[in-house]
Amino acid sequence: MAVANLLYGHEPGVEHVDQLYAETRDLRLQGFLLFLISDCVLFSSFIFAYFYMRNSGQGWPPPGIHRLDVAFAAVNSVILFGSGATMHYALENWKHGHFNRYAMFMIATIILGACFLGGQAYEYTNLIYNEHVTWAGSGIFGASFFTLTGMHGFHVSVGVIYLFILLLQSVHGVYTKHKYFGLTAGTLYWHFVDVIWVVLFSIFYLI
Repeated sequence: MAVANLLYGHEPGVEHVDQLYAETRDLRLQGFLLFLISDCVLFSSFIFAYFYMRNSGQGWPPPGIHRLDVAFAAVNSVILFGSGATMHYALENWKHGHFNRYAMFMIATIILGACFLGGQAYEYTNLIYNEHVTWAGSGIFGASFFTLTGMHGFHVSVGVIYLFILLLQSVHGVYTKHKYFGLTAGTLYWHFVDVIWVVLFSIFYLI
């Protein structure tokens, strides 16, 4: 029986390991979702505070501050949303065993995320040095804008590093076609930063 198990790939303990992986995967998924929910609560508290302070003023944006560059922010948003699409295709290609396509889409996601951060850095530089809008010197608007978009930028930076680590792990065989929770978590996290940016783009640039 032991020889037959080896011949047909049913090694002793493999089913137990797979079952253990399935159970721990579900627990890790629950924990990761709770982490994302806690992050949603964090962003929501700042967003609600922003709306409260904004509605208590006499006009928006405050006198002396021009409206933000919607066109530039829209282009930067398309870059970030495009990275959400490439991340989705990266995971799907991994599930179907297409490693080269997975790597291509993962690298594209990392590059697009870095481009978004570069666009945000350019916008910050322009606001601070040309528009003289700063975190401490522009009242509620400056404090709210730099705090919320800065928090989001920090999350994107962490995400870019996380995806790079996932790519390296994939190259070194950490994940398989059937065991890839890290890639699932990375995809969920990246979609999370996309959704948060939809909200921030709407409240700062469109409303």
